[in-house]
Amino acid sequence: MPRSDRQPRRRLDPDARRAAILGAAAEIFAEHPYGEVTMSAIAARAEASDALLYRYFGGKGDLYAEVVRLAIRDLAERQTAALGALPEGVSVRDRLREAMVVYLDHIADHPAAWAMPLRTPGAEPSAVAALRVEARRAYVERLRTLLAPSAELRHEYALWGYYGFLDAACLQWVERGCPEDERWALVDAALGALEGALGDWAA
Repeated sequence: MPRSDRQPRRRLDPDARRAAILGAAAEIFAEHPYGEVTMSAIAARAEASDALLYRYFGGKGDLYAEVVRLAIRDLAERQTAALGALPEGVSVRDRLREAMVVYLDHIADHPAAWAMPLRTPGAEPSAVAALRVEARRAYVERLRTLLAPSAELRHEYALWGYYGFLDAACLQWVERGCPEDERWALVDAALGALEGALGDWAA
């Protein structure tokens, strides 16, 4: 006899169903380390069956990679929009400050998920690690466009080193609970580190 105590699953069109699965996956990956998450848990959160998840994604690694890819794209789009809204003539330092504010908002929205790759390096699938490497390269290129062109080797090390400093500083901020009243101390420290590494904003 058919069971009558099951919740009927929502009927969604393919795009809406895929979005629901991604939303559920993003929530669960933000709450738990990658290794502890199961496709069944994601399916339950998305009000879907395990089989349905596999119709959209090849497995947990593919689903996680898409969640990370979308988060990277969202951050880039939000930073681009914030910088585009600034008036002409804003200094490089203030443009970087605005980009950092958006970045800290991004981190504060899901601190555990952001910190996971730094807390447990090597715990992510290799495809996701490659995504993050490519994202870092894109971050450096965007930073490069804000600064005056330079062929100095010091300039190149300063660009890459800035993001290493920023990772370490933001991880400390996360460990302290992302306190709102410590944001500007973090921002000023990161900007000061970059300025010191460059020697001058125009270097």
